[in-house]
Amino acid sequence: MTRFPLRGLAWLPVLMSACVLVACRHTPDEVQVRESIAAVAEAAQEVDASGVVAPLSRDFDGNSGELDRSTLGNMIRLLRLRGETVGVTMGPVAIEPRGERMVATFVVTLTRRGRRLLPDRWGVYRVQTAWRKENGTWHCYSASWKQPL
Repeated sequence: MTRFPLRGLAWLPVLMSACVLVACRHTPDEVQVRESIAAVAEAAQEVDASGVVAPLSRDFDGNSGELDRSTLGNMIRLLRLRGETVGVTMGPVAIEPRGERMVATFVVTLTRRGRRLLPDRWGVYRVQTAWRKENGTWHCYSASWKQPL
């Protein structure tokens, strides 16, 4: 009688345990939202329109109709074409779960280098973003911002 099949199965419990751990490993929702916010900040600094709009929902509304997803992407593309860069300095992000949604608030400082496309749009802002899960991924569907006095 050969022992090979039993030896071959000896690692099965270890493999099953690893599979269970991988299946149970789930990035918490709050961490996913924080990572998305950080990714947008990084994409803005790289003047990467696709990266900036990636976590935004199709019906994204910025400042009550002032800015939509498409317009934001086009602004970033225009900055790139003009050779401008964006500096983004993020303050701490506070996240508050609200039922099946989340609200993230933070302070961000935007600076620019280049030909001053939008000189009145740069500075320090208080930002509040609203997030919802769409097909298992968190997307920002609303944002409001204002410059503190």
